[in-house]
Parts: sequence; structure tokens; C-alpha cells
Amino acid sequence: MTTYGYARVSTPNQSIARQVRNLLAYDPAMEVIEEAYTGRTTARPKFQRLLGRVAGGDVIVFDEVSRMSRDSDEGFTTYKALYERGVGLVFLKEPHINTSTYREAAANVIRVEAGTGDDATDRLLGDIMRAVNAYVLAIAERQVRLAFEQSQSEVDYLRQRTREGMETARMAGRQIGQVPGATLVTKKAKASKPLIMRHAKRYGGTLSSEECMRLCGISRNTYFRYCREIDEGRDA
Repeated sequence: MTTYGYARVSTPNQSIARQVRNLLAYDPAMEVIEEAYTGRTTARPKFQRLLGRVAGGDVIVFDEVSRMSRDSDEGFTTYKALYERGVGLVFLKEPHINTSTYREAAANVIRVEAGTGDDATDRLLGDIMRAVNAYVLAIAERQVRLAFEQSQSEVDYLRQRTREGMETARMAGRQIGQVPGATLVTKKAKASKPLIMRHAKRYGGTLSSEECMRLCGISRNTYFRYCREIDEGRDA
């Protein structure tokens, strides 16, 4: 049996340290997998590889349910698939939907052997017990789905608040984002453009475009973008 911890942030510049710390506090020996991908996309390569690796008896630990998925349908489908494969799931902030809780509910459903001697009564009692068992399992399943739905609602709410805030700012005449047509001046641009203007053949120097790219340590696309900006007088 192997215990994996999965930590995810939406963008590479976000800190993942808190999640990793919480996971290792649960099990210092676990293998932690870190990924920077938005939760609203299924294109999470490390997570997909993990799903292919795990086997029955393995455990995946998440800091919270939103780290597994913030799409309720996709999250619930993945949960059920892993549960049926015998993979344990642990959510540190939502322990009530851990697969161990779900399995306990399945194991503790009411089991009564009907043996009254009357076939009609036995069939009736059997039908009642099966209905009760199905009801208990449905409640456990509903708790899992609700957790994923709540996670999706939270992110949808935050996105709506962001959109409303941006619209309010626009109505108030404030600029949102970069001014159209403006160039974002980076440290790399400040360092590279003077070198290009000094050494590139197109500006009277002796180096080819490829040699300038190597000199500045920039890609072909970046080099020619800088050249366009220089040509347009945006050589800050």
C-alpha cells in the first residue's frame, strides 16, 4: 500500500507550501505530488498519471476537496471510480467524505434475515431491508456529491464577484489591466533592447539575429517582438 499526497495550485506563482505542510503532517512518509493547473480543467497531467498509477489499497490524500476537483460532476465521477477500484481517499478538511466513512456506511447497513415462515411476510421484510440499505448508501453518496458541489459553488461565486468588481471599476472610469497598445516593460526587455540596438545588423551592428538571440538569452519570438517595439519607438 502506498500513500500519495496531491497538492495543486491554479498558477505557478501561487504558494503550494501550506498544502504540502498539511499533507506531510498527516503522513510524513507519503509521496507528495505537486501541480500548478487550474481545477476547472481535466488537463492535469500529474494528476492523470497518478490516477493511472494507484491500485487497490493505495491512498490519495488531499488538503481539501477542491484540490481534487472544483467541478462537481467530474469530481464525483472520479471519486466513485477510485472507490470502486479500492483506492482510499482522504480529505483533511472534509473528513466526513473520506472513503473510509463511505465504506463504513456500506458495511453497517441494516442486515436482517427474514424467516417468519410466511413467504409473503418474508418477501415484504426483505424488500423493506433492501430499501433501507439503499437509502443509507444514498445518504452517504449524497454527502460526497454535496462536498464537490459546494466546492464548485465557491469558485463560481468568486469568479462572479471578480467579474462584478471589474465591471464596477469600468463604470467608475478606472483602467482594468494594461492600457490597450501599451507595452509591458520587463527587466529582460530593458536589458535586451539596448544590446539589440547596439549589436544587431539591422541597426548597424555586426551580429546576426540568431547571434543576438544567444547574446540576450531570448527566444526567436521574443527577439522579433523586441525589434518591432524598437522600430515603433517603444524601446524603453
